[in-house]
Amino acid sequence: MYIRETSDADLNDILRVEGAAFDGGDEVEFTRALLVDPSAKPLLSLLAFVDDEPAGHILFTAAHLLNSEVAVSFLAPLAVIPKFQRRGVGGSLIKDGLERLSRSGVDLVFVVGHPRYYPRYGFTQAGKLGFETPYPMSAEHADAWMVHALRQDLLGSVSGKVVCCDALNKPELWQQ
Repeated sequence: MYIRETSDADLNDILRVEGAAFDGGDEVEFTRALLVDPSAKPLLSLLAFVDDEPAGHILFTAAHLLNSEVAVSFLAPLAVIPKFQRRGVGGSLIKDGLERLSRSGVDLVFVVGHPRYYPRYGFTQAGKLGFETPYPMSAEHADAWMVHALRQDLLGSVSGKVVCCDALNKPELWQQ
């Protein structure tokens, strides 16, 4: 397996991975919208390949924390084609992305994701640390709101409301 940053020429591969991973759901158009959203920049888009075949995709978009100077990114979506799932593709994409973001100066990475999956990669519940979602989430999904600190001294010293890029900053996306 190898992982590389994407270019505009990879759009069809990215959308094919997203469509296969999410059974052709709304993720394809959601991903397309994120990739062209100027407020999502700088973004980090990575493709994983197994035997030279696109196997997984991860996207990190720009975000910010109100009243704070820390650099913030948002992870969404992470997609792995079903035949490549449970082979470490998703975890490798997360680790590679976090390393690249850390080198680029990003301080915090947020995600709304599976509460048993993302903690394996250093994510912890964000609400308990004082980080607010862009829009209210139901209490039953509160543990899916997570953060990963790329600088160890940040958790407990900063908090506040996260503001995502325009494509993510829609109330209906946060009410699921």
